[in-house]
Amino acid sequence: MRILVIEDDPTVGQYVKRGLEEHRWAVDLMTDGEEGERRASSEAYDLIILDMRLPGKSGTEILHSLRAKGFERPVLVLTAQDAVDAKVATLRAGADDYVTKPFAFEELLARVEALSRRPRALASPVLRVGDLEIDQATREVRRAGVSIEVTPKEYTVLEYLARHAGRVMSRTLITEYAWGYHFDPGTNIVDVVINHLRKKVDAGHGRKLITTVRGVGYVLKE
Repeated sequence: MRILVIEDDPTVGQYVKRGLEEHRWAVDLMTDGEEGERRASSEAYDLIILDMRLPGKSGTEILHSLRAKGFERPVLVLTAQDAVDAKVATLRAGADDYVTKPFAFEELLARVEALSRRPRALASPVLRVGDLEIDQATREVRRAGVSIEVTPKEYTVLEYLARHAGRVMSRTLITEYAWGYHFDPGTNIVDVVINHLRKKVDAGHGRKLITTVRGVGYVLKE
């Protein structure tokens, strides 16, 4: 199980990281909101532990952004606010659970274990578009049952298109999701990745899944 901790307090962050690693979980620690969101969006984590007050981007903003992008894995929030309305707002923003600071590690551990016991299929479903399958748990891509090797960025772009199958996604949206920065009209980085994906996903198949909508972007559809 891979866990991403986004916490700017070095004492709290290392405390959580060491404690979880002692229970044989793989843990990455990020201290900046924007960097943490980029890591959460680009790598396959089973659980995110998210502080609410972060430099760069707040925990609430990250939570809204991840859920808007279709991020479905559990998010456990660390918050210093114990008021009922604050907790309700956190859950409505997309959190699966929360722990109020200061906290005992045993409580955090129990909540992490409870979230980890949720059926994996709910947290990381297999996306299907025609005969294309994208396993978000293992990051494996298959078409007609045949495994396809893709790079991390190719996987991120393909997964994004699959989660919005049938909808035309602009180059701007694809770039912001996969690379985490605002679109530079002078770069063709999206087109390069799409061309690579076409060769891997559509080559040798009569039905082409990746379609270009000229002047707008790309769509993945049957």
